[in-house]
Amino acid sequence: MTSILLRDVTLGDERKDILIGQGRIRKIGPVGSCAEWDMAGDLDMMDCSGMVAIPGLINMHTHSPMSLMRGIGEDMLFHEWLAKIWKVEEHLDHDFVYWGTKVACLEMIRTGTTTFNDQYWFFDSSVKAAREMGMRIATGYDVMDKDSREEAARQKDQCLAKSEAFLHAGDPGHIYELAFHAIYSVSEEMIVWTNELSARYDVPLHIHLSETRKEVEDCKVQHGGLTPVEYLDRLGVLSPRLLAAHTLWLSPHDIELLAARGVHCIHNINSNTKLSSGYRFLYNEMRDAGINLCLGTDGCASSNNLDMLEAMKNAALFQKAWREDPSALPLPELLDMTTRNGAKALRLDAGRIEEGVVADIVLVDTDNTFFLSPGPFLANFIYSAHSDCIDSVICDGRFLMRHREIPGEREIITEARKVLAKIS
Repeated sequence: MTSILLRDVTLGDERKDILIGQGRIRKIGPVGSCAEWDMAGDLDMMDCSGMVAIPGLINMHTHSPMSLMRGIGEDMLFHEWLAKIWKVEEHLDHDFVYWGTKVACLEMIRTGTTTFNDQYWFFDSSVKAAREMGMRIATGYDVMDKDSREEAARQKDQCLAKSEAFLHAGDPGHIYELAFHAIYSVSEEMIVWTNELSARYDVPLHIHLSETRKEVEDCKVQHGGLTPVEYLDRLGVLSPRLLAAHTLWLSPHDIELLAARGVHCIHNINSNTKLSSGYRFLYNEMRDAGINLCLGTDGCASSNNLDMLEAMKNAALFQKAWREDPSALPLPELLDMTTRNGAKALRLDAGRIEEGVVADIVLVDTDNTFFLSPGPFLANFIYSAHSDCIDSVICDGRFLMRHREIPGEREIITEARKVLAKIS
């Protein structure tokens, strides 16, 4: 593998040289110190003057093939929107998922994402697409039986076969996980079964949880006054393996349980506000309880894009607005939600730029109007700039995008237009 030398790149407030080799950050030193390093073999050197290095962004909740489903359910209530989505998904196949994921990868690479936590059908096609694009994907079999015994039996057999195959393959670019959609779409038997399988394999379990007020109210009616969090705790599902998307409608007791069980919670501000699910994500309360908080976009059928920079900005703005507190969600914590916290949830040695860690790096070009002011880099990057200031993206020690160019982009767009006929 060719080594990469990033010369004269700004890291924090200092100019550095960064040497990347065999997928990891090998050396970091003051600018010019690379002249003293042993760099035998092929070397790809890039002049990074005027650029700032940040860790690769981690999108912790996506449904990547929905990149081809933008705008199909606008101005609809959540339950109406979901019913329409499920109807559309009856027509999907591996080909649609493969090209939809490739389109999603294009967008995520352009906007600085190197790893994404996905949940969708035909997941093996998403894995294939992500690996061809050079991205890291966390995904696996997604259970949704809708209280059908026949469907549950069928999915158990499929889930076991797929899980064994993918875990045996041991692809380093694929973090295998299990998923069940939500408590209202999966039977109690299958929730318990999927969780037990996740424990047996020791892999993450990715779910939607407490996304809407209706979900909470319905759960209380059906399960003796228990909230969705309390219900899953009764079933033994809450654990450090659980990746819980949304967690928007929580009681103080819910927060105590999530913290005590080590659950990782994922905020999806764009989707939640667009579908009018809510906006009062209890960031401060959850952070103070010790919960690891991450950020995601959700799928493009609800969030309409996969831009984590936009998600960061909106997450902060809504926190400041509803709390009437401009200090809510400080910039360093906002970046952590999008980098090191996601890495922690996925058990990934990334999310920071340090010697020895996985080389996932985004290079931000500051030679533009957004960075002319003397304000801090993070303030200008998150609140002022747009993602087109991202010049280059490195994942696992390889360039995915260099100077805004991504190989194969036109072919992907052409092929994606063809599969759109499946849902038109």
